[in-house]
Amino acid sequence: MALALDLAIWAEQQFGTCKLGDKRRTKRVVEYATQVAARPDAATPKQTETWSDCKAAYNVFDREAVTFDALIAPHCAQTRAVGPGTWLVIDDTTELDYGMSRDIEGLGRVGNDWGRGFLLHSAMLVAAESEEIVGLAAQELFVRPLRKAPRQNAARRKRRPRESEVWGRVIDRVGPPPDGARFVHVCDRGADNFEVYCHLQANRGDWVIRAAQLHRVVQDAAGNRRALQHILQDLPCAGSYELEVRANKKQPARKAKIEVRFAKIVLPRPQHVSKYVRKCGIQEIPMWVVEAREVNPPRGVKPLRWVLLTSETVRTFNDAWRVIEWYEKRPLIEEYHKCLKTGCRVEARQYREAHRLAAVTGLLSVMAVRLLQLKAVARTEPDRPAAHVVPSAWLRTLRAVSKSRKPIHTVREFFRGLAMFGGFLGRKSDGEPGWQTIWSGLENLLLCVRGAQAMSKKCG
Repeated sequence: MALALDLAIWAEQQFGTCKLGDKRRTKRVVEYATQVAARPDAATPKQTETWSDCKAAYNVFDREAVTFDALIAPHCAQTRAVGPGTWLVIDDTTELDYGMSRDIEGLGRVGNDWGRGFLLHSAMLVAAESEEIVGLAAQELFVRPLRKAPRQNAARRKRRPRESEVWGRVIDRVGPPPDGARFVHVCDRGADNFEVYCHLQANRGDWVIRAAQLHRVVQDAAGNRRALQHILQDLPCAGSYELEVRANKKQPARKAKIEVRFAKIVLPRPQHVSKYVRKCGIQEIPMWVVEAREVNPPRGVKPLRWVLLTSETVRTFNDAWRVIEWYEKRPLIEEYHKCLKTGCRVEARQYREAHRLAAVTGLLSVMAVRLLQLKAVARTEPDRPAAHVVPSAWLRTLRAVSKSRKPIHTVREFFRGLAMFGGFLGRKSDGEPGWQTIWSGLENLLLCVRGAQAMSKKCG
C-alpha cells in the first residue's frame, strides 16, 4: 500500500480496523493518530491541543482492550500481505529506557540494569531490490525481570525461559510468506543459534544472519567436521570489491578492498537444545557461509569482516554479492529505531502506568514507519506528478511560503522544498534530504496550512 500523505486518510488506513472492544475507541484512536502525525515529537497535550481531546486520549489508553498488540495488528497484517517477489525481513531488538527515576510497576531492567523500560523486537519488511519500506511485519514488546536470576545448575538453566527466544516468537508472528512471495530474514549475531534456524524453516523463511560463533564445529563440503573459522581460512578468494568507509572516532575515511569467499556447510544440531528443537526433530541444517574480509587495511585500523550464514544458494561471486547486499540493508532497522526514539520521542512519554506506555508505544511504532517512509517517497518515484499524491492545499501553501516561489511539478521537487522548509540547505553537495528535515518541514507546513484555512473562513 502506497504511503498516504493526507494525515486523516493515513490514520484511518493504519488504525481504522483495530479491535479495541468498542467502535468508539477505534474512532478515538484514529483521531488521535491524525493529531500525532502532525506533531510526532510533541507531548500528548501539545498534540491534542484541547483538554477534551487530551483527556479522551488518556482515557482510551487506559482501557484494558487498548494494548500494544491490538494497535499494531492491522498495520502488521497489511504489511505481510505483499505481492510476489523477494522481501527482506530485517529483525532487531532495541531498548526503550524511561530512566531510573520512573518508578512504574510493570517496567523491567534496561541499559546497564539501572534503567527502567521495555525491550522492543521489530521485524521490518523491506523490498529487496528497491529498499522500499513496506512496514512492520511483526513486533513484540517485552520486559526483562527486575531481579537477575539466581545461579542455577545446568539442568535448571535449560528449563528457564531465555530472552533470546523472542527471535523465534517474532519469526512465528511473521509467519510464512504469501503465495509467490519470499521472505528473507536479515539479522545480526543475536539470531545465530540453531533454534532460530528451526523457526525459519518451519515458516518457509530464508535467512542472512551474521555468524556469532566462528569456533562452532560444522560439516564442510567433504563431510568433515571442522571449526567454521578453520574452514574460512582455507577458502580461495572468489572475487573482490572496493567499499567506501566513512570516518568515525576509531578510523579515518578510506577505500577498503574487500575479498569475498564462500562455501557450503551443514550445521548439526547441538548437544543441548530446547524443547522446541527436540519437538521439531531437525537434526541438521544445510546452508552456505559467505565471508567479506578487508585486506591490507591502514596501519592501526581493525580490518572489516563479515561472516554471513545464509539459506541462499551461493555458487558464484554474484550470488555472494547479492547476500552481502541484503545484509548491507540491515542498518535500516537502526534508522527505524532512531525515528521511534528521536522523531517520535517515545522515551520522553510521561504516562505513569506501564499499560499506557505500552499502548502509546504501539501507536508510535507505526508512526515511526511513516517518518521513515517519507524519506523514501521521493527516491522511489521522483518524477511522478506531485499533484497525484500530495494534497492540493499543501502544494499551494508550500509554494506560497517558499522563497523561490517556483512551481512544484514532481514528487522530488515537493519533498526537497519541504525539507528546505525544515532546514535542508539543498546545495549540490548535500545529496538527498533525510527524514528529520522532511518531517520538520512537514510540521512547519501543516501549521501554515492551518493558518491559511483559518484566514479563509468568513467571519459572522
